[in-house]
Amino acid sequence: MKSFFRLMIVPALLLSTSCNGQIKNAKTETVKIYGNCEMCKNTIEEAGNKKKVSKVDWNKDSKIATLTLDLKKTNADEILKRVALAGYDNEKFLAPDEAYANLPECCKYDRARKKTEVVANTIDKSEIANIQNSEVNQLKPIFDSYSDLKNALVKTDNKSAISKAENLSSVISKLEMNKLEVNQHEIWMKVYKDLLSESNKIAKANNIEEQRMTFIQLSEKMHELIKVANFNFPVYYQHCPMYNDNKGANWLSLESTVKNPYYGSQMLSCGKTIETIK
Repeated sequence: MKSFFRLMIVPALLLSTSCNGQIKNAKTETVKIYGNCEMCKNTIEEAGNKKKVSKVDWNKDSKIATLTLDLKKTNADEILKRVALAGYDNEKFLAPDEAYANLPECCKYDRARKKTEVVANTIDKSEIANIQNSEVNQLKPIFDSYSDLKNALVKTDNKSAISKAENLSSVISKLEMNKLEVNQHEIWMKVYKDLLSESNKIAKANNIEEQRMTFIQLSEKMHELIKVANFNFPVYYQHCPMYNDNKGANWLSLESTVKNPYYGSQMLSCGKTIETIK
């Protein structure tokens, strides 16, 4: 009998390890989320789950959810906001009234918290738009990969730049065009081939200077694309007047502080922000 239990426990532990292993830098915490039934459980978990980033396991009897999340990519507030947008009050955020009203009748739990806790956070309309936009924006992974490449050039790291350019090329190829907005699709069709060609060229370059020269053209095309991206955060378009025989060169950055990808540590702060894209 003991051998039988050992045989049962080991696969269970392996399964648990495998599931948790999909999320790096994992942290687990418990929170209260209000709901009624199995349908609520499915909706809550679907709203909070994000592949390799977060996992939610909700118990309908205790109303307690276990959150497992990658702290480098998300936080509990972000997960609980998504759950609130799906219609479910929790210990940090109240669902918008419209989201609650749209729940099936069997899922309409007693909103005791809303009646008694005046300090609770309610997600306003502008924040709803930002959260929804960040969840579906097809251009965010492309900009993230571009930023990784830019950071490799800042460090004057040829090998890392090759790896980051290969990743950018892969992300560009995987974009789902049918999910782009009309104006985004128009620009995408204009710059797609150049973005792919230039990222591939950087990936095949033998030295950092060749990579940096190609990065000029890549950044110009990326600038056109990011202007229609509608991110919920600012992007800084920055300019170095000295590079390329004083013809100048531009790049995009998440930081307002200048970190020059064309000179790296030689002249790290050479340049200025010439446009803030919001």
